[in-house]
Amino acid sequence: MTVVRALARPLLSTIFIVQGAKAARSPEPLVAKAQPVTDRMVPMIKKVAPAQVGDRLPDSTANLVRLNGAAQVLGGLALASGKGRRFGATLLAASLVPTTLAGHSFWQETDKAARATQKIQFMKNLGLMGGLLLAAVDTEGKPGVAWRASHGTKAVKRETKRAGKLAKRETKQFARTARREAKLAAHAAKAELPFT
Repeated sequence: MTVVRALARPLLSTIFIVQGAKAARSPEPLVAKAQPVTDRMVPMIKKVAPAQVGDRLPDSTANLVRLNGAAQVLGGLALASGKGRRFGATLLAASLVPTTLAGHSFWQETDKAARATQKIQFMKNLGLMGGLLLAAVDTEGKPGVAWRASHGTKAVKRETKRAGKLAKRETKQFARTARREAKLAAHAAKAELPFT
């Protein structure tokens, strides 16, 4: 791991660990802002998600805020520690969507100053989302699964083609050797025949 990664991951995850723990411990101050978002998202998630997931999703906004906070703590710790860092970054990016929609809906603000402040916070969260997405796809310079899969299939095709050419060459060589041996056997048989 490079020094930049060792510094960047904990720096990026700090806000999520702190705010996630605060939301998980005390969701009540966030419930009023989260209510409109959860009222729209929960029915949609229940329709789209498998029954095993949809049935376990809490209906209480306070519990959903707690769940989102716990996801942020878990994702932040995974990202900061480097253990499950890509999963952690993905989890944080997913948890940031409802957080941003609930907490920084600048389009609903009527006061000009409040709208400007919420717009800045909204864009800050978009920046965090970009960083999280980069962290989610960071393979630390090692080939990712997609690259390995595509290059693995190319290698298999290349080896199959090479094996086919080798088999063809060996077959031709075997046929030449067989013809040569047949001619030698025919000459030897002629040489052994008595002349009449």
